[in-house]
Amino acid sequence: MSQFTSSFWDYYIGVISVVSILACGVLLLAQSKRRVAGGESETTGHTWDEDLGEYNNPLPRWWMWLFWITIVFSLVYLALYPGLGSFAGYLKWTQVGQLEQENAQANAQFGPLYEKFAGQEVAQLAKNPEALAIGQKLFLNTCAQCHASDAAGSRGFPNLTDTDWLYGGDPATIKATITEGRNGIMPPFGPALGEQGTKDVAHYVMSLSGMAHDSIRSARGKPLFAQTCAACHGAQGKGNPQLGAPNLSDKTWLYGAGETTIIETITRGRNNQMPAHKELLTPSKIHLLTAYVYSLSQK
Repeated sequence: MSQFTSSFWDYYIGVISVVSILACGVLLLAQSKRRVAGGESETTGHTWDEDLGEYNNPLPRWWMWLFWITIVFSLVYLALYPGLGSFAGYLKWTQVGQLEQENAQANAQFGPLYEKFAGQEVAQLAKNPEALAIGQKLFLNTCAQCHASDAAGSRGFPNLTDTDWLYGGDPATIKATITEGRNGIMPPFGPALGEQGTKDVAHYVMSLSGMAHDSIRSARGKPLFAQTCAACHGAQGKGNPQLGAPNLSDKTWLYGAGETTIIETITRGRNNQMPAHKELLTPSKIHLLTAYVYSLSQK
């Protein structure tokens, strides 16, 4: 990968950018020759409707000055802002710096609005319409991309409106999840179990939730489940919130139910990551967001 991190590309981009702008200036000069007054006008040789010719006259002066202004603006812009490889520009502007500055201004302006709820319990805020309205906006801005705008989730992204929780649905756990994030890993067992063993375990897992299954395969899969899966999911497949291991005996499936999907999960494993939001949201915002998420599952 060193060829993509070499300083050569900085010079390459810088030279291409500057040469392109200068070439525009040269082309503009070449096309700015004035037609001699009273002289014969040249044409491009293109004729339409027998006598409608295309003249080869220079551009109007006002139009040419617009092009010159554009070229000068481009050179000034590249000198002040990043655009020439790794050259940061004399103003040292960056998108990250501007975002941090805008966030700081927003926090200073709207911080008191969030802080007035910081001392209240999450369960209390979950019944406060004003707090929930603010929490909903925070959810739509930071969580809806994965969990959907109605928080019902999708394949691989948990539904936050039911009572089935991987790590627990109490306020403290929800706040910890939002703040620190989660990383749930289901290791692949296909190589260890083999094709038939994987299918046997899948049918045993299907039996745990009352799905239609092959009883013979389920019987063969039960001891294999105890050897490879029970350490995380429990002997009865009830799951373990401490590890984020889902309950396999209910009707809730993160990636979908059915023999094919379950076999795929056992064979290849799963890797789920919930990003931490402690660098993105202030503690008071996380507090309100926790209250909103908590309220979704409280009927």
